[in-house]
Amino acid sequence: MCTVCGCDGDGVKIEAGGHSHAHGHDHHHHHHHHHGQDIHFGAGPAGVEVPGMSQERLIEIETSILSKNDAYADGNRARLAELNALALNLVSSPGSGKTTLLCKTIEALGDQPLAVIEGDQQTSADADRIRETGARAVQVNTGKGCHLDGHMVGHALDHLALDPGAILFIENVGNLVCPAAFDLGEDAKVAILSVTEGEDKPLKYPDMFTASKLAILNKIDLAPYCDIDLDLFETHLRRVNPEIEILRVSARTGEGMEAWIAWLRQALAAKTAQAAAAE
Repeated sequence: MCTVCGCDGDGVKIEAGGHSHAHGHDHHHHHHHHHGQDIHFGAGPAGVEVPGMSQERLIEIETSILSKNDAYADGNRARLAELNALALNLVSSPGSGKTTLLCKTIEALGDQPLAVIEGDQQTSADADRIRETGARAVQVNTGKGCHLDGHMVGHALDHLALDPGAILFIENVGNLVCPAAFDLGEDAKVAILSVTEGEDKPLKYPDMFTASKLAILNKIDLAPYCDIDLDLFETHLRRVNPEIEILRVSARTGEGMEAWIAWLRQALAAKTAQAAAAE
């Protein structure tokens, strides 16, 4: 889990602040939790195990990292609030169709002010695709990092010059684990799932879907060819998050896009109304 430990092949652990600490990978431990022939490394209070580190120390490191990130996220949130801008953190595994869905969304929104922050480990390919729609986009490459954080998003905001009442789409790095823990200053996380990924994906990665306000089941035009049960997909989503909203969409055929655009406009209107009421 990157909130507490990033290891390279030589056994170097990166903690908060980017400092490296050498440590060996001794796999002879006797405190794992076994279920039959299965081994569970996430049953302790920290939800993770790292060789040579106590659960208390892991919690301490994670708390430190996340508290620093939250400070940056709060700064982003304040900047966005001044503009009455709606910020959405789009999260998914690789290949879910996030960028294609985003391009179609930009086209459907017409003259709605918007901008995009693109997160990937390398290349500007996705940002280039977004710019082809005419939208403003900033590419953020994370290198070996597996998610965006509040500090990265703050730097990207410096380059976007958002219009008042804009929608900011933050397309996170394709990863259903680490982005769940990192607040970017967004109004909501939107989890995008391809129907090709299987109905059990929400059960395997519950933290992400617990943290998300909306789940989009994308590529539903492929459902007949994938032996997929969309109702079971939704059942598993609501099992981990009873309050989650769910939309079925095909970016390729356009099915469900009207409902998605309506959701966006309603979310933006709700934020504007909330700001007006606060004044």
